[in-house]
Amino acid sequence: MLPKTEDPPRAHRAADGPEPAPLLTVWELTLQCDQPCNHCGSRAGKPRGRELTTNEVLDTAKRLVALGCREFVFIGGEAYLRDDLAEIVAGTTALGVRAQLQTGGRAFHEGRAKALADAGLFAVGVSVDGMEATHDLQRGNRGSHAAAIRALEVSVAAGLLTTVNTQVNRLNLGELRALAQDLRRRGVVAWQPGLTVPMGRAADRPEWLLEPWQIVEVIDVLAEIQLEAVKSFAGGRPFDVVTGNTIGYYGPHEHVLRSHPGGTETHWSGCGAGEFVIGIESDGTVKGCPSLATEAYAGGNLLETPIERLWHERGQLHFARERTTDELWGHCKDCYYAAACGAGCSWMTDALFGRRGNNPFCYHRVKQLEKRGIRERLVPIERAPQRPYDRGRFALEEIAADAPSEGSAESLRRRLPLMKGAPGAGQS
Repeated sequence: MLPKTEDPPRAHRAADGPEPAPLLTVWELTLQCDQPCNHCGSRAGKPRGRELTTNEVLDTAKRLVALGCREFVFIGGEAYLRDDLAEIVAGTTALGVRAQLQTGGRAFHEGRAKALADAGLFAVGVSVDGMEATHDLQRGNRGSHAAAIRALEVSVAAGLLTTVNTQVNRLNLGELRALAQDLRRRGVVAWQPGLTVPMGRAADRPEWLLEPWQIVEVIDVLAEIQLEAVKSFAGGRPFDVVTGNTIGYYGPHEHVLRSHPGGTETHWSGCGAGEFVIGIESDGTVKGCPSLATEAYAGGNLLETPIERLWHERGQLHFARERTTDELWGHCKDCYYAAACGAGCSWMTDALFGRRGNNPFCYHRVKQLEKRGIRERLVPIERAPQRPYDRGRFALEEIAADAPSEGSAESLRRRLPLMKGAPGAGQS
């Protein structure tokens, strides 16, 4: 029998009541980065011209805790490139909340891991986007995979809960089983796969994106991995496949991939942007979800308007609170699950079409179309304007369900030669 799993602090509890509260804050502390990732949604590299100071971060953290926040996830760029990261971690955890770090791990060495653990950091999530060659291609430099694995090792040694995030695309679709096996062997306790979304530099590489109908294979494989991990559980903590919001919806494995082993059974219940999560960019820009396009979803700047007012008053943060089907279109408009699902992940649909409400990356939808002998494929129609958190635009085309797939993983690798070496910290 599996041990009962505690729900994470970010989970909405019955005692919280129905009112929106930023239980989870995902905080970009800097746009500076030490890797030139070819699929980076924020086009990270150089720091922004003005980024929040230590005091501004900690003052805002206090205000967020007063609003109900229970968990901070610090991201970049690379958050560890800030000299004050340990101070920020210590200051936020002193407020009684959980602090986590998401990193590419290029220079996350033993000293950094120990300093952050001593400051109170709870967990480190490392991005691993496939086996070595595939990961290094996506990250834009040789040695990136080896560095990410070292980051996992030093995190485990420092006593930090260690997790992994993976962007799933055509390059690594065939590697998911091997990757999961490798991560389990290295002591990773939770793995969060999510689809590569056409934002930032990923929008410049549409040939890397999965086609909508491939979501079925992704979900079937991930469910097999999760069920096998539970079956082979031998004490301690079971390996947990925690699917990102871009992967779903309402297929036969919905409960398997949305629920934690031994925890409360759950399913997708709609986008939570601006309802129980808030995103902050390093210059103080506030969004309901950190991944959404800044131009369309920025609710204001906390240096100009108190965070409390932004949370309660700005409509750009409130779209997911309405829970209506008015904005749905396409196949999602008349779907049986429309009211509960809300067209899945708003980030994915907005990045594809410049509007929410119609999500082709849906298990239920693919299977319904399959009964009619139809598949959908993406057609790029507008390039991204080369700004942080930008997106281009796609159209959907219906094709025969037995139409051949274009582009093997190997042919895609040959299209973009791997860059040699690695840039220094802060270079793009």
